[in-house]
Order: sequence, then C-alpha cells, then structure tokens
Amino acid sequence: MNAVIASTRAELLRLRKWPSMWVLLAAWIVLNLVFVYVFNYITFKTGGTTDMASSAPPDVLLAQMLPAAVPQVFTQGMAMFGGALMLILGALTIGSGYGWGTWKTVFTQGPSRSAALAGTLLALLTVVIGLVLTVAAVDVGVATVIATVESEPANLPAASAMLKALASGMLILAMWTAAGVLVGALARGPALSVGLGLVWVLVVENLLRGVAAVLDPVSVVTDFLPGTAAGSLAGSLRDFGGDTTPGVLNILDGGTSVLVLAGYVAVFAAGTIWLVRRRDVN
Repeated sequence: MNAVIASTRAELLRLRKWPSMWVLLAAWIVLNLVFVYVFNYITFKTGGTTDMASSAPPDVLLAQMLPAAVPQVFTQGMAMFGGALMLILGALTIGSGYGWGTWKTVFTQGPSRSAALAGTLLALLTVVIGLVLTVAAVDVGVATVIATVESEPANLPAASAMLKALASGMLILAMWTAAGVLVGALARGPALSVGLGLVWVLVVENLLRGVAAVLDPVSVVTDFLPGTAAGSLAGSLRDFGGDTTPGVLNILDGGTSVLVLAGYVAVFAAGTIWLVRRRDVN
C-alpha cells in the first residue's frame, strides 16, 4: 500500500510538470465553453443556426445556457470529444514512458509493476476528478454571467442533479482515460497508441453503429461498446429538445450505462496491469 501511495505521489508530480497534460485539459475546457455556450449564445443573439445549436426555439436555447441547466449540458461533449482528449492523455502517460525508457527504470529499480501502474491510474483518476470539478465550476460561472446579462433568474442547479452529473462526468472520462492507458500499454509508444485510440473513438464505433442500424444482430455488440455506454449516460441527463451533440445517444438507460462503464474501467485497469506484468519492458 505504501508503494502505491508513493507511486501516486510521484506520478502526480510528473503530471503537474508535464505541459502536454495542461494543454489537453485546457483544450477540453475551451471546447466545452465554445460548444455549450459560445455557439449557442451567438445563435440566440443573431437568430441564426449552427451545427451545435440546431434550430431550437430561442427560449429553449436560452434555457440551456442558464445555471439550472448545467447538469444537463456540461457532460454532453464528454462522450466523444472530451473522451477523445482524455484517451490521448492516458495513452501519452503510459506510452511516453516506453519511448523515454522511464518504465524500464521504474520496473527494475522502483516498486513492483502493479504498484507503479496502480499509482499511475490513481494519479490519472485524480486528474479526471479535478477536471470535471473545474469544468462544472466554469460552466456555472459562465451560465451565471449569461443569466445576468439576459436578465434571467440565475438559480443554481439542484444539488442532487449536480452531484449526479458530476459523478457521470467522472465515470465517462475515467473510462476513456483507462482505455487510453490500456492502448498505450498495448502499443508501447505514444504516437501509435494515440492514433489507434482516436480511430476507435471517432471512426470505428460510429461505423459499427451504422452497420447495426441495418443488421439488427450486430446491435447485441454495438449497444454495449464503450462509446455507446458513455453517450447513453450523457444522453440520460438531458431532457430538453433539439438535436443532440455528436456522440450523445439514447440506446441504454442511465443505470445500465453506469454498470457498463464501471465494468470497462475495471477491465481496462486490470488488463493494463496484467499485460505489463506478463511481458518484458523492452
């Protein structure tokens, strides 16, 4: 246990000093603001439409940008875009260790492989929790400003709804981060692991769901893919009209999505530890 705690602290120190992590986290915060608020607000003020805002009535569009709607909207991009960025972070965290030769040093001179990898996973979980809390706080702040400017009530979201949304966001991003860690361990390099992960998130799952729409038997598999579960959990939080964000689905119910995502987190984490323990680091 002490080795796991020490490994977690060491990994957190490395991540704090790693520019790539801050770039990825900042990228998601900016993208979240642009897709959730900037595009919608421009559309609301001009009366036009954007791909992200669709053709929702102005009152519905404005309601989506108020503080009370934060639990519904701040997870909408996590299923695909935010998930892709966190998958990159997980893949780079593990894959770069092989490229730099640091894993070889850690595994031969440091704690056990299981302790080192557990520490890395816990450090990344800490990053995920911090990111989700930061995004929620930023969204509430921006929504409050919009409510003030538009002379609308700036009622804060219900505590139960906010806690549910926070937990959902953490689970979605934790799943994609753990997936990136596994891909990074499989590829043993940052470039290939990032490429494979992005192809899966942005291309393969969408193609498989398209096939399932034609061949029903395929849906037995596609309905429980990682992206499907993440999109369904994000979709279960949304109850307003209009087109949904790419990646947001209504295939599984919220409870089933949680169980599937939790299962994927456990499988990806255990699979990474098993894989690294079973093979040489060269």
